[in-house]
Amino acid sequence: MSTANTLLLRQKADRDIRRHRISRIASRVALYVAVIAGAILFGLPFVWMVRTTIMPSWQVNRFPPEWIPAELHFEFYPALFTSGQPYGHWLWNSFALSSLTAFGAVLSSAIVGFAFARLRFRGRNALFVVVLATMIMPWHVRLIPTYLLFSKLGWVGSYKPLVWPSFFAPAFSVFLLRQFFMQIPREMDDAAYIDGCSPLGLFARIHVPLSLPALGVVMIFQFNGMWNDFLGPLLYLRTKDKYPIAVGLQFLQGQYKDANIQLLMVGSLISIIPPITLFFFTQRQMIQGIVITGIKG
Repeated sequence: MSTANTLLLRQKADRDIRRHRISRIASRVALYVAVIAGAILFGLPFVWMVRTTIMPSWQVNRFPPEWIPAELHFEFYPALFTSGQPYGHWLWNSFALSSLTAFGAVLSSAIVGFAFARLRFRGRNALFVVVLATMIMPWHVRLIPTYLLFSKLGWVGSYKPLVWPSFFAPAFSVFLLRQFFMQIPREMDDAAYIDGCSPLGLFARIHVPLSLPALGVVMIFQFNGMWNDFLGPLLYLRTKDKYPIAVGLQFLQGQYKDANIQLLMVGSLISIIPPITLFFFTQRQMIQGIVITGIKG
C-alpha cells in the first residue's frame, strides 16, 4: 500500500474518532441538561414549600409570587407542635403503622414467594395465577366488601384493618420475591438437603440472606405505601388521636384553611422527611434489588 493511501486511511480514521467523540460528548451534555431540567422541575414544589414555611404571612399570597422571603420566620416550626393538634402523635402513628405493615409484608411475602419458587406441590402454578389475578382488581373495587368484613369482626375504629392485611402476603411483593428466589441456583438447595437441611432451614439460612436486596425493596414499597395512605385510615379510624400523618394534614387543612398556610407547609415538610431519609440510606439496595429481580424470570 502506498504512503498516500496510508495517510488517507489514517485521516479518515482520525475524522471518525473525532466524530465519535463529539457525538458522545453531545449526547452526554444533552443527558445532563435533561436531568438538570427534570431536577429543577420536580424540585420547584419542594423549594416552594420550604420558602413558604419561613416567609411572613403578608408575603405568602402576593401576586405575582415572590420566591425570596423579605424576612425569615422560623416560629412556625415550634408553633405546629404547640397549636393544640397532636401532630407529634400523628407522626408516631404513621411510623408505627408503616413499620408494622412493612414487617408483615416482608415476612409473609417471603414465605409465600419461597413456596411458589422452590417447593413443589399440586396446583402451584394455578394458585400463583390466582395470586397474580388479585393484582388486576383495584383496591377500590374491594372497598365495600372489605369494610363490611372488618365491620363484622368489630375492627372498625382500630388499627387492625390497616395492619393485618399486610401479614397475608401482598400479591406484588409475592411476585417480586418469587422472581428473585427463582434466580438462586437449585444446586444450593440440593446441597442443603443432602446436609440434612429442612425446607424451613433452607429458607431461613440460605434464601433469606441471599435475598436481602429484594426484601429491602418490599420493605421500602410497603413502608412508603402505608405512610402515604389516606383512604384506608380515613375509612377505618374514627378518632383524631389515631390518625396517621396523611389524614392529620387533611384535618389541619380543614382547621386552618388559608388562615395559616405556613403551619400546613411546615407539617407537609416534616411529613416527607422520613420517607426521603429511608430512600436516601437504602437507595443502593433498592436499585440493586429491582435490577437483580428483573434480570431473569
